[in-house]
Amino acid sequence: MPLLTLHDIGVTRRGNTILAGIDLALQAGEIVTVVGPNGSGKTTLLRVIIGALTPTRGEIEHHSALTLGYVPQRLHIDPTLPMTVARFMALPRRRPADALHRALEQAGAEGLADRQMATLSGGQFQRVLLARALLGRPDLLILDEANQGLDHRATAAFYRQIDRVRRELGCSVLMVSHELHVVMKASDRVICLNGHICCQGRPEAVASSPAYRDLLGVDERDAVAFYRHDHDLAEALP
Repeated sequence: MPLLTLHDIGVTRRGNTILAGIDLALQAGEIVTVVGPNGSGKTTLLRVIIGALTPTRGEIEHHSALTLGYVPQRLHIDPTLPMTVARFMALPRRRPADALHRALEQAGAEGLADRQMATLSGGQFQRVLLARALLGRPDLLILDEANQGLDHRATAAFYRQIDRVRRELGCSVLMVSHELHVVMKASDRVICLNGHICCQGRPEAVASSPAYRDLLGVDERDAVAFYRHDHDLAEALP
């Protein structure tokens, strides 16, 4: 059975339709990336999944014991506030020291426990957020454009770490991005969203689809050259 299933999810706010007819099933152990332009409803979809927003219509089904880990798009911490990584990880309740260090190690942030949050680089900060999300050993890890503010090298390293986390914990991963090329090699499946699901499938199949190119204004020749890699193209788009 799927880990989590969305049936005909719709979200309307102040007469504006943000999401419509969303049908989505997440399987155990897979990495799924949702791509789309700004304003396409990506963050709204995540808020529905984590329970922060009640959809206008539709249903969500999941295992009763499903645990979620969430890495936000951004988190502001006052740079004048003295707070170590270990203290930040322990909020809002204390955690055993061994659990904190294990989560930091899983996130590739070992050795940072005694560092001040204000002194971390962008990549280190995101890994600490990831470690905090891993404290509960989630069945489903959700990341909302977690590469914000990272350069290409730091972004690539971060998503390699996500894949290692998936393999070590056996969790599913749902990521949001507006750049398919950034998350392409880290994804098993890509969903192209613009208020509704425009297309979905293996990353290269989505990258070469007319729906994706039209939505993000990608030239066909550029798409083929830019996105080509070793995925099996036998799996067609639905």
